[in-house]
Amino acid sequence: MISPSSLAPADGSHPLYRQVYERFRAAIAQGTLKPGDRIPSARALAKELGVARGTVEAAYSLLASEGYIQARGQAGTVVSPGLQPQAAAAAPAPPAVPVRDEPAWPRASGILPFQLGLPALDAFPRKLWARLGARELRGLQAPELAYPPSGGLPALRSATAAYLQVARGIHCQPSQVFITSGYNHSLRLVLQALFEPGEQVWMEDPGYPPTRFLLEQARLQPVPVTVDRDGLVVAAGIERAPRARGAVVTPAHQSPLCMSLSLPRRQALLDWAERGEAWIVEDDYDGEYRYVSRPLPALKSLDRQGRVLYAGTFSKVLFPGLRLAYLVVPEALAARFEQVCWLAGGAPALTQSILGAFMAEGHFGRHIQRMRRLYAERRDAAAAGLAAALGARLRIEPQPGGMHLVARMEGQHADRRLAARMLEQGMFAEALSRWFAGPGGQSGLLLGFTNIASEAQARELGLRIRALM
Repeated sequence: MISPSSLAPADGSHPLYRQVYERFRAAIAQGTLKPGDRIPSARALAKELGVARGTVEAAYSLLASEGYIQARGQAGTVVSPGLQPQAAAAAPAPPAVPVRDEPAWPRASGILPFQLGLPALDAFPRKLWARLGARELRGLQAPELAYPPSGGLPALRSATAAYLQVARGIHCQPSQVFITSGYNHSLRLVLQALFEPGEQVWMEDPGYPPTRFLLEQARLQPVPVTVDRDGLVVAAGIERAPRARGAVVTPAHQSPLCMSLSLPRRQALLDWAERGEAWIVEDDYDGEYRYVSRPLPALKSLDRQGRVLYAGTFSKVLFPGLRLAYLVVPEALAARFEQVCWLAGGAPALTQSILGAFMAEGHFGRHIQRMRRLYAERRDAAAAGLAAALGARLRIEPQPGGMHLVARMEGQHADRRLAARMLEQGMFAEALSRWFAGPGGQSGLLLGFTNIASEAQARELGLRIRALM
């Protein structure tokens, strides 16, 4: 959610209450928060920001005195009815780029201990979701049975833009938000809209394997760029491919090693993209979940030249069966992506409608807060249980955030044999070495902890792993 670092301007000249005030005023003026929309209570927002309640109350008081918001007692605080958003400047037409269509990359399915990419399915509010779903079905009208808008339902696009404005520091219009059926769909849209065959694209090494496969299927040249404790080594990318047309990065928690891209590296990456007119795809697959400090602001929030495309996902926050994600594009590219989405198809309207209601009524933000607390507990429990069972055989590395642990092991590619044995015994692990572009990758296991309910369960599973080593 919002952090003081995401609110702070470059010169740090404004007090924090003023920055909160300006963030809400901008969202209201731009129409991402509409008249009658409910805003978080001062207590809830102060807790999310990690600031004094008085700071938020001062911002709200200023907004109320200027007529932006109204307090309605137990009904909460809403954006004042009758306000009119400012007219947005017309976006320049993007350059024409031919559209290509490629098959999607397949995903593994199943629910196994340590499965990656699965949120805490036992903690999802299924009854609430079912109630919202029943309500949306009862209210379904004949026009809603037709093809949905290719870019996504307007209500969900607006709710997503408002959430990103307040929670991730991303200033965007609903027209810049495109609802997709997952990260692979989002990346395919970007590749179709902006790149030509043969062009070079940076990707992190190690990095998410489907990214490499999708780049290759689009007949692009993936350029592996090493990472260190500060994330992507931008200087190494410039040395290897200075004229690359793009970069795919995971700044919040590098996938799979989980370090965060440092501020100097973020600035260097943005400078490189601006100088070379390159595009940056920010894959923020689990940026909400940080446990050692407040969530970091998105790289997109620092983008002043319109070079960053922000890819987020609802599937990893809520449940994978939802198959919904979103892509935020620069304003100048919105018209181009409307065209590409029309050709590529969109996501089911009913699912979008339920999710839109889930967000508009505040359930989405509360769910993220609950999961952040739960995942912090489960991460510690899983790490402690595995360490007790495995000792020095697998070294569990502490991670600042994310939804998985990295367990280091000795031996070249020994992780692949162990991961295969675990799968035979009903457990899941990703071999770290497979995430490297070359043959010299490090050995380790990637273990999802979100569905590990206790330290005792983790220890029992750890003993089963030890028996396989």
